Amino acid sequence: MVVIERTHILTSLQFLLSLVKIYVIGLFFLISTGALSATVIASLNKNIVVENEVVQLSIRTDFPDTGSGPDLSSLKRDFDILGQSQNSQFRFNLGTTQALNFWVINLMPKSVGKIEIPKIKVGEYQSESLILEVKNAPQLLDENGNPPVMLKMHSSEPQPYLQQQVILTMALYTSVALQNANISTPNHANLVIERLVDDQSHSEMINGTTYQVRTRQYLAFPQVSGQLDLPPQTISAMINTNAGRRIIKVQSLPISLNILPIPASYSNDYWLPADNVQISSSLTPTTNAHIGDTLTWKIEIRAKGALPEQIPPIAFSSTADYKLYPQPAKFSSQKTSNGIIGNQSLVIEVVPTREGVITLPSIEIPFWNVEDRILEVASTESIDLSILPLVNQSNNQTAIQKSHNENNAIQQENSQPISLAKPKVQPKANTQNIGVELEVTEPSNSSILKILAIASLFAVTLVSVITIWIKKRKKTLLDDEKIPTIKDFAPVTALDEASAYAQLIHCCRANRLSQLRGNLLEWARLRWGDENILGLEDIKRLSNSQEITQLIMESELSMYSDKATSQWNGQALADALEEHISGVPKSSSSDKLKTLYPNF
Repeated sequence: MVVIERTHILTSLQFLLSLVKIYVIGLFFLISTGALSATVIASLNKNIVVENEVVQLSIRTDFPDTGSGPDLSSLKRDFDILGQSQNSQFRFNLGTTQALNFWVINLMPKSVGKIEIPKIKVGEYQSESLILEVKNAPQLLDENGNPPVMLKMHSSEPQPYLQQQVILTMALYTSVALQNANISTPNHANLVIERLVDDQSHSEMINGTTYQVRTRQYLAFPQVSGQLDLPPQTISAMINTNAGRRIIKVQSLPISLNILPIPASYSNDYWLPADNVQISSSLTPTTNAHIGDTLTWKIEIRAKGALPEQIPPIAFSSTADYKLYPQPAKFSSQKTSNGIIGNQSLVIEVVPTREGVITLPSIEIPFWNVEDRILEVASTESIDLSILPLVNQSNNQTAIQKSHNENNAIQQENSQPISLAKPKVQPKANTQNIGVELEVTEPSNSSILKILAIASLFAVTLVSVITIWIKKRKKTLLDDEKIPTIKDFAPVTALDEASAYAQLIHCCRANRLSQLRGNLLEWARLRWGDENILGLEDIKRLSNSQEITQLIMESELSMYSDKATSQWNGQALADALEEHISGVPKSSSSDKLKTLYPNF
């Protein structure tokens, strides 16, 4: 009985030891399997490449938790990452699962020499570092000794003036097909650059090689004077060679521009460099214009080689002969391979206020001829126009003249000598129905005198009545044309000119467009008197400042535009008013240079 119990105990112990061995072996197997699978292996398809050749980096992992994939940030210093792909696999063996992940990254070395590919981290693990050797690539030349790709750039003017048009031309020469081409765009902090026209293509033979040439043009406007260096432009593309696909990089030569300042002999406030400026002016109608009629004065300005925003504004003031009501100017441009042509169109409504000959002023625009490098002035002749009186007044004069003619005819008829002879009896017609007898009596001298006296009295009375009526009519018209002064309906609230001026400057600095008109009129009335101020047009005329006139016109456009009034900025108007009052310029003429494309 004792022997049986001991045997049973030994059997139980052996069974427990077997379970422990199996557990230990299984645990060791799991640990070793996990340790073996948690690896990151990196490899290159080539260890030695030439410049501009693509190399492939492969990464393999044996664990499932790879996070967001390989961390490639350490490669960006020495390589351009052209693209990557990923593949995953799962293996099942004797109840175990193994996850395999593969990444293939296409790299382009940035330099030659030996480059270390650092350790690539995937999840919590990382690979070993690698060494890649990059050698200088032999120049690609065809059988004629010509490169397959060339990039050239030149400028239309090496010494342009400030804000003068410069045409930059880039020409791409290719004798092979390009894939995934990427060409740079000219850019500089002191240049305003925009595309000129669409690309142009043509064929050209150079040293026995036929090239397809694609030309691209840009407009550039220098914003500062002095030396300006435009860096080389580059193009990178994939091409097919005998050794396989290869990325080629080509760059042009740099361009240096010597920007000339505004000449000292140019004294105008607005700097306009252009090849040529033309002005056309027309007025319609030119005949049968009466007082109060609305005439249309059209002005067209074309500046070759300048943007429409560079053309100075045109402003005229109303006079005692006419009132002017200008409409907002319209800007447009035309682009050709020879450059840009800026157009500014202005329509002004002219209302004559007196009869006789009135004269619309000539138009003059100074500009700097960049070809001849001299100061020129584009101008038009003044326009003379004969204005007829008011339509009602003209009709009255016509009626008076007609009445005078009728009276003269009556007087001539009555003044003829009266014949005392019996009038000849006309032969009677052969009628049987008429049996009336006519008795002819001769007028006496007293009757004739009475008729003459009555006719003369009637004529004198008629002329007097018409004359009195015309005088009253003229007086009524003059009373109707009398415009009440601003004093009649808007009394001044400021104490004196100084306080009104302070309120005006504060209004401009605070950009309060809704209060600008009232403040301007109040200050102007205290400065020039109520009898001289009827509206903003009088302020433009009396200030005799082209800058103030332009800024007031811009504020009027903002008042009546659809845009929010908060976009108006009154700082420039405040500066112009302070300069006008003090007589001291607030900035130099170069500071007043108009900025092209302020929102560029």
